[in-house]
Amino acid sequence: MRSGDELRKSTIRMARSAIKYAEIDRMGELDDEGVQEVLLKEIKQRRESADIYARAGRTELAEKETAEVAVLKAYMPRQMSEEEIAAEVREVMAEVGASGPRDMGKVMPAVLRRLGDRADGRLVNKVVTRLLAGE
Repeated sequence: MRSGDELRKSTIRMARSAIKYAEIDRMGELDDEGVQEVLLKEIKQRRESADIYARAGRTELAEKETAEVAVLKAYMPRQMSEEEIAAEVREVMAEVGASGPRDMGKVMPAVLRRLGDRADGRLVNKVVTRLLAGE
């Protein structure tokens, strides 16, 4: 807070506020997993906002939202790499007997259950789509 980094300061304040609101909603203190859920929700909101701003030609606002995502990600556990996700997806594909793009509905829920918050959902979707297509 004392470093003078306004973006970091405002983002951390926003995250603390979101956590407090979640604690009020749940009528109790959040554990680490609960805090991570709140931060993931905030990250998702900022990504969506950045996409909308970018499509509308508001690059300065899109960049701000993207920078806030980077700040929030620093407080999250390390996310799995694309290669790690691909290895897990291959295992799930073998377990459920998936052979092509038609099996997306079988594979995605199983992979998301297995990976939980350790991987970004959009990246998981991209990897599953690629592997089911036979690439």
